Amino acid sequence: MTQAAIFRLRLTDFRNFETLDLDLDARPVCLAGPNGSGKTNILEAISLLAPGRGLRSAESDEVLRRCAEATAPAWAVYAEAIDSTGEAASLASGLLEGSRRQTRLNGKPASRAALAALLPMIALLPEHDRLFAGPRADRLRFFDRLVAASEPSHGEALTAYEKLRARRQRLLERGQADPHWLAALETDLAGHGVGLAALSRLQAAIDMAADTVFPKADLALNGMVEAALADGAELREAEDALAKAFADGRDRDAVTGRTLTAGPHRSDLTARHREKDQPAGRCSTGEQKALVIRLVLAQAQSLAERGQRMPLLLLDEACAHLDAVRREGLAAAILELGAQAWLTGVEPGLFSAFGGQAQHLAVDAGKVQAAA
Repeated sequence: MTQAAIFRLRLTDFRNFETLDLDLDARPVCLAGPNGSGKTNILEAISLLAPGRGLRSAESDEVLRRCAEATAPAWAVYAEAIDSTGEAASLASGLLEGSRRQTRLNGKPASRAALAALLPMIALLPEHDRLFAGPRADRLRFFDRLVAASEPSHGEALTAYEKLRARRQRLLERGQADPHWLAALETDLAGHGVGLAALSRLQAAIDMAADTVFPKADLALNGMVEAALADGAELREAEDALAKAFADGRDRDAVTGRTLTAGPHRSDLTARHREKDQPAGRCSTGEQKALVIRLVLAQAQSLAERGQRMPLLLLDEACAHLDAVRREGLAAAILELGAQAWLTGVEPGLFSAFGGQAQHLAVDAGKVQAAA
């Protein structure tokens, strides 16, 4: 198992940073500073080195540095890392002409698979504090990103599924699609959709992880595909049933302008607090956060045990709503994993449990320096 880590990070005209240049080692990075100082901006910049649209799903021109005088014409994020063979690698992401973002690996355009292999990432954000009581779409998005950290094929299947779903919807709304063409498209759509029902390995990671101060959850994906597979349907049977459901729902989806057919995009991730035996959505904010932290740690530990690359952990305000015992437990778990976690918080004391085993940085108004 090798560790994903950033050894140099440079930002240019990104959010509130005119320039930033950090030399780092593989230890966790603790960023402390007041609200609005730019801590989360650093995590967002790192996330743009991975496949996808980053932590905030921002458009490329939205992250440009703006000030009273003018808006910067372009932005850039640059990082140096070590690949799984021990070779040095450089990543650069930035805004190109036409508001397009491109990410390059060692100076060449990078594929999704190459980015995911070099710097796999798992992110935990403040909006996840009440993940199980919030919108269904947020839970699905979190689940998909968590699974994709260990199985890049899941992210590829999700991208293909969403592209095919959008194409089908456009054809339906135009009302001139050839039925045979639609049937072929829906068959492909169903194939990718069934492939997204990948909960068993994540639950196994939770069950096999060592006991910590963070509670375990019993997870469930509730939807048409998941129910069919749980009842013993073969993959091909589940694909055929989903393709038929898409075909039967064409008229309705065309009228409503939405894909109401019960594919994986309409499934829901639910959880029960195992020890308390109650739905996670009814737990306090602190308990929900503890359950989600357990998911992240269990997934990272599972990667290590399977000999895969340990991901970067982007933990924005992870210590908020945690008492001292759980803050200490989080630090101990991260150090035991050997992950380069990037943590943010408003006070340096939130990270005291790391001691000298982390890199402590102070962030203030777009400036970063070593913490006193």
